[in-house]
Amino acid sequence: MTIEQRGDARVVTHALARHTLSNLRSADTEQVAFRKGLVKLGRICGYELIDGEMETEEVPVETPLTETTGERVTDLDDVVIINVLRAATPFVEGLLKAFPTAKQGVISAGRNEDAGMTADGEFPIDIDYEKLPEITESDTVIIADPMLATGSTMCAVLDRVLEAGTPASLFVLSAVSAPPGVERVAESYPSAEVLTVSVDDRLDDDGFIVPGLGDAGDRAFRTT
Repeated sequence: MTIEQRGDARVVTHALARHTLSNLRSADTEQVAFRKGLVKLGRICGYELIDGEMETEEVPVETPLTETTGERVTDLDDVVIINVLRAATPFVEGLLKAFPTAKQGVISAGRNEDAGMTADGEFPIDIDYEKLPEITESDTVIIADPMLATGSTMCAVLDRVLEAGTPASLFVLSAVSAPPGVERVAESYPSAEVLTVSVDDRLDDDGFIVPGLGDAGDRAFRTT
């Protein structure tokens, strides 16, 4: 299995995930390739979640020649994907390749950059819009955001998601993470599994992940 436990995070180590992330990190990767890379990475992470976290069951199969026993993944219809707007949109597009029947929710949440980072490494978070489906005790919830930096945005999103219901499993999925964000989510929400493709070195003085991949939203949507 290509998911490894590293401290408080679980890291997707699939070679194609690492390859795709390397392309995303490059400053030479332009908008279209960057957006397509996020889609690809979301799809890979979705398949890794299925392989590593979801159960299967044996089922009878009638082939053109005979009867045999096959295998299918259970609970694929009990998945909820939360899109943290806007950067997660292409990331979620990829996840939906793996979970085409998933219920979807959106939360528009982001740092208040004008307020700046506090002394304890947090940002005030503005939530402008949310629309969440019903979350039940049989659901697997995946909250997707390409960047888990200070953890401020993700903790605000987790508050709203858990107000909507208590799922069977809860995953915080990112392309790149920083140690303070991983630690903050793990301490504040022990029921949430942090799943990422890389835990990077650190945050800079402005709260950005280093080495990171820049502002994923700006790079995907060609804004500044």
